[in-house]
Amino acid sequence: MKTAILIPARYQSSRYPGKMLAEVNGKPLIRHVFDICNQTDHHVTVLTDHEDIAKQVPNFVMTGEADNGTERCCDAMQGMGFKQYVNVQGDMPDITPEMIEKCIEHLSKYSVTTLYTTMPKEKQNDPNTVKMIRAKDQALWFGRGMTGYGDWHLGIYGYSATALRMYKKLEIPDEEHIEKLEQLRWLKNGWQIGCLNVNFNGVEINTPEDLEEWHNKNSH
Repeated sequence: MKTAILIPARYQSSRYPGKMLAEVNGKPLIRHVFDICNQTDHHVTVLTDHEDIAKQVPNFVMTGEADNGTERCCDAMQGMGFKQYVNVQGDMPDITPEMIEKCIEHLSKYSVTTLYTTMPKEKQNDPNTVKMIRAKDQALWFGRGMTGYGDWHLGIYGYSATALRMYKKLEIPDEEHIEKLEQLRWLKNGWQIGCLNVNFNGVEINTPEDLEEWHNKNSH
């Protein structure tokens, strides 16, 4: 296999500590996301800093201190021999195998790729949602506080092995700290990020309110 799926899952999320262990579909959120990723033909590994999260999945790597999920991926890939990697954020219970494959396919054009979908009007003013500015299939900027943008950036990235290996060597821009968005490091250091549109009517779980919304949408 040439592709590995990595799922960064730290315990101390700033907006929802312990969310990886919150119950979704009768199982912890991290196991739910792992099981969906495992429906692909790719190798799947959870990257975590907490034993309670590691206990929930069959494949994991314990990682140390890291500023973000991409740094965890960068650390973990050093012991792996895959040609490309997909970073699926562990708070995406509605990720699908098809979305993962689409992100991988776009790696033939860009060394770093991601996905977006149309953002509902009610989420466009929400500072917890990540908006994207783009030109065709290339991402130009990402931000939380921006309003009025209809492209909703989703928490999945594809990387070539060469690009991911470089990440921790890149200069960390102030914007990354301000926006709390790891992908800005690529853009501020001159890397291009490819982006593809997908149909997505799901929920990303950033807060306890998001989890309640997910349960409400899936209770029927």
